[in-house]
Amino acid sequence: MELSESHTLPVPQQRAWEALNDTAILKACIPGCESIDADGENAYAVALTAAIGPVKARFKGRMQLADIDAPRSYTIQFEGQGGAAGFGKGDARVTLEPAGEDATTLSYAASAQVGGKLAQIGSRLVDGAARKIAAEFFKRFTEQLGGGAQADEAAAQETSETQAASDAEGAGSDEPQKRKRSWTAWISKS
Repeated sequence: MELSESHTLPVPQQRAWEALNDTAILKACIPGCESIDADGENAYAVALTAAIGPVKARFKGRMQLADIDAPRSYTIQFEGQGGAAGFGKGDARVTLEPAGEDATTLSYAASAQVGGKLAQIGSRLVDGAARKIAAEFFKRFTEQLGGGAQADEAAAQETSETQAASDAEGAGSDEPQKRKRSWTAWISKS
C-alpha cells in the first residue's frame, strides 16, 4: 500500500515540527490511539484500536524516528501486531516546508505492508481505511494547532457560495433547482 498527501497547516514550520514531536498532541489526533510512550531514543511504543473493513483489532507496536533533519523532515518506521487480525509494518517520509510566514506545508509518502486477516480483506478496504484515518488525523491535528475555527469558517463560506450559485442557476425553472439540491445533498452525505 502506498499513500502520499500534502496538507497546509496554519502555523509556522517550527511550531508544526514541535507538534509532530509532542506525544500528547499525537495521541489526541491519531484515531483510536490509546497510548504513545517513549521506548528508547527517538522510539515510541504505541497502542491503538482500528477498524479496517470487517476487522476490528487492538494493535500494539513500535514507531522509530530516523533520518531526522529538524525542523524539516524525518522518516517514521513502524510495525504493529493486531493478534488474529494480523500485522502492519512500513515507513513514512514526512517533510515540512514553509508556506508563507504563518503556514507550513506538511507532505508525506508512506509505504506499508499488511498480513493476516488484514491482507485477506483486500487492498481496496485497507487503502480506504488508511485514507480515512489519515484524513481524520489531519482534521484533528489542524484543530490542535488552532486552525479548526479557520478551516470551519472557510468550509462554511465555500458551502454558502456553492448554495448561492446553485440557487441562482435554478431560479428560472423548478426542475434544474431540484436536481442541483439533491446532487448537493448527495455529495455532502458521502
